[in-house]
Amino acid sequence: MSITLEVNGHSHSLDVDPSTPLLYILRNDLGLRGPRFGCGLGQCGACTVIINGAAVRSCILPASAVKGPVTTLEGLSSQGHLHPVQQAWIDEQVPACGFCQNGQIMTAKAMLDKNPHPTDAEIRETMNNTLCRCMTYYRVQAAIRRASQAIAEAPEKGVTA
Repeated sequence: MSITLEVNGHSHSLDVDPSTPLLYILRNDLGLRGPRFGCGLGQCGACTVIINGAAVRSCILPASAVKGPVTTLEGLSSQGHLHPVQQAWIDEQVPACGFCQNGQIMTAKAMLDKNPHPTDAEIRETMNNTLCRCMTYYRVQAAIRRASQAIAEAPEKGVTA
């Protein structure tokens, strides 16, 4: 079956089984390496993408169920500039092994799009189901606070969430 997906601002017509998980299409057919296969059950968050502003687990989402544009980690930066969340991750030295970073960053970005000034409790609640084997949760929280501040300063810098 032929389906059309909009991924990172580009339209892709693909001949795939409609039950194929979106993650497999992103990685195997489109060559995107941001979303990762972690648990395959939608529980760890390594496969997270953003669809219509929501953080979605792509490993359990069939291609036929995708309704709207998909943004992956690769689609966050624009014109050679890192997204404020990506820059905050670097500034706070969040990654240890790096395996969960796709899910952490994409979940944080979706949260900040909806709530640009979250409390620490809101950050913890939102990030609670995006697992990190290396336990860098305090650095994740610090990076989200930093990104929130950068986004608040965005109008004069031309940066958007």
